[in-house]
Amino acid sequence: MITNLFSWPLALAYSPGVAEPCKEIAANTDDVYKYTAKGNLVAVISNGTAVLGLGNIGPEAAKPVMEGKGVLFKKFAGIDVFDIEINEQDPDKFIDIVKALEPTFGGVNLEDIKAPECFKIEEELRKKMHIPIMHDDQHGTAIISAAALLNALELIGKKIGDIRLVMNGAGAAAVSCSKIYFELGLKRENLIMCDSKGVIHYERTDLDAIKSSFATHLPVRTLQEAMKGADVFVGLSKADVLSPEDILAMSKNPIVFALANPNPEIAYDLAMRTRTDLIMATGRSDHPNQVNNVLGFPYIFRGALDVRATEINEPMKLAAVHAIAALAKESVPELVVKAYGTDKISFGREYLIPKPLDPRLITTISPAVARAAIESGVARHPISDWNEYNQQLLNRIGIDQKLINRIIDRAKQKPKRVVFAEAHHLKILKAAQIVKEEGIANPILLGDKEEIDRLIAEHKLELDCPIIFPQNEKEKIHTYAEILFMKRQRKGLTYRDCVNLLRDRNYFAAMMVETGDADALVSGLTKDYPKTILPSLQIIGMAEGVNRVAGMYIMLNKKGTFFFSDTTVNANPNAQELVDIIALTASGVRFFDIEPRIAVLSYSNFGSSKGEVPQKTREAVRLAKTKYPDLIIDGDIQANVALNMEIQRENYPFSNLADEGANTLIFPNLASGNIAYKLLMELGGAEAIGPILLGMKKPVHILQLGSSVREIVNMTAIAVVDAQRMEG
Repeated sequence: MITNLFSWPLALAYSPGVAEPCKEIAANTDDVYKYTAKGNLVAVISNGTAVLGLGNIGPEAAKPVMEGKGVLFKKFAGIDVFDIEINEQDPDKFIDIVKALEPTFGGVNLEDIKAPECFKIEEELRKKMHIPIMHDDQHGTAIISAAALLNALELIGKKIGDIRLVMNGAGAAAVSCSKIYFELGLKRENLIMCDSKGVIHYERTDLDAIKSSFATHLPVRTLQEAMKGADVFVGLSKADVLSPEDILAMSKNPIVFALANPNPEIAYDLAMRTRTDLIMATGRSDHPNQVNNVLGFPYIFRGALDVRATEINEPMKLAAVHAIAALAKESVPELVVKAYGTDKISFGREYLIPKPLDPRLITTISPAVARAAIESGVARHPISDWNEYNQQLLNRIGIDQKLINRIIDRAKQKPKRVVFAEAHHLKILKAAQIVKEEGIANPILLGDKEEIDRLIAEHKLELDCPIIFPQNEKEKIHTYAEILFMKRQRKGLTYRDCVNLLRDRNYFAAMMVETGDADALVSGLTKDYPKTILPSLQIIGMAEGVNRVAGMYIMLNKKGTFFFSDTTVNANPNAQELVDIIALTASGVRFFDIEPRIAVLSYSNFGSSKGEVPQKTREAVRLAKTKYPDLIIDGDIQANVALNMEIQRENYPFSNLADEGANTLIFPNLASGNIAYKLLMELGGAEAIGPILLGMKKPVHILQLGSSVREIVNMTAIAVVDAQRMEG
């Protein structure tokens, strides 16, 4: 029996099964991408001759850096890496070795190879090989610094074609940076390049061919002379070669990129004290505007691999530059702001380029690079469905956004007016800006206009939408009060009570939805769930035929999408009340175009234990099957069994969930549901969307206390689609 258990997969993975893909690839070499990992495998290759900050330390000593590079490829772009350290400094032999590895890899990242050999190595390998090749020390720094430069120039109102730039350093990175700046419009006569001997000028006789191509005819011979009147300094050299006097000699609003590592050409604090109009970037993570190659290489290779590009060409590099520059101008996700321990991050002098932990980098840079590869004719496997490609990219790094992306796309087709009752909170304003910018919804903000305008200005938001302060809307309050009085006059409220209640933003917002002044309501960020939901229940009420409302969470994790209910409203429902919750939840799951497979949970499996919970869940399942015969439902059942088809098939083959398992879990009481989703979020790494309020007559959605900006945006999209559905 043990032999059978192990022989089948071994026979498939090795002999004789492995022969089948071998024959297919032998007949068609391109099938190597279909049957092997080549298409997602990059070689990080070095000879250790120019390890960052350490120099020529040899291939063995370079290995930790190469292994670290492999980790970054995997973490940020889902790319597999073999690091290869080659004990060879002769460029021709090195080229031959790397060229011979082409059958194994989908791409090659050259790393830490000294100049000028690195130029020849990359150039020859690009000619001889038909997979993406990039020397990251050259092009990575060039791409990231170019994006930062474009944005810095935009902030100070200068054009790249008009500036004078001093480049201190003449190695691989400096040469590549200069070339890409030329591509972006820098004039050759406006570049002054310096090496350890001073300005590279036409009278020098010690220049090689590469340096000679950057020789200036300007009458300057030292770095200090070059700095006089310069608009931009880019340092790729060594620490402390720049003085405060050099910076003072520069033009108005100078830009200094001091990128030497670990210590820049001038200390950040010293430079910033020297001039208040200075824009500065370094290579360090402890200062603003870190020019970090991790912003580029994982995503550039990702895009190149995904279209099977034959090379990484200039259009692909420039596409990455513009994509990085553009992303810095968008609203920064709250999770990024939190990760860097600050209150706000927005485009400006201290935020020229995105942060390395921004999850949007992969869906911004990789598609831009892939498109450029296709348009420039080097892609062998063009992409046709870009939305699907974006989802694939997210899946590469463990983010499943299929469901919410589908909801957002539906919301954008016909945006609705969503009233936010807590617009005095910064998170609401950030979310409102996002949904407005992306065309998800048309926000209406409730709150003190002066306070809201102050927050918008303080945090540099660009938010133009209606702002209503209920306390100032006397005529509207009296109109609304008459309607509320008619609804609640026999339930203890006087007309004056109604007037007073409508000064509360949640009551006012609910009445806006009830009267058609808004299409949907989103609230709950700052108040407890019961206090937030009460006004909507009193004013809007439950949908026809609905006996109760319920709260459902969507839980996203590596195993898929699951729906948890009820997690927010009903404390201890009886069997009939559970049937109502089951019906609401089934309808809610279908709202997301998913067929519910419902497990009614207990600590028992099909009568294995006695007690109140197993008894009522069994009864609820019996009633639900009678009332809704088309539902896929079973219980009482334990949570792990509900999700594990193997256990069910072996022990409970009669279960309606044995074939595919459950995707919708009905909890026997509020405590168990609330505990379950919170534990899964904290310990299981699941992302929760919700709670989604089920059973209301009109779209009302209550946020979890303290929701993130992303969660508010997601809930707003759901509210919009809910309004679309109710409209017809």
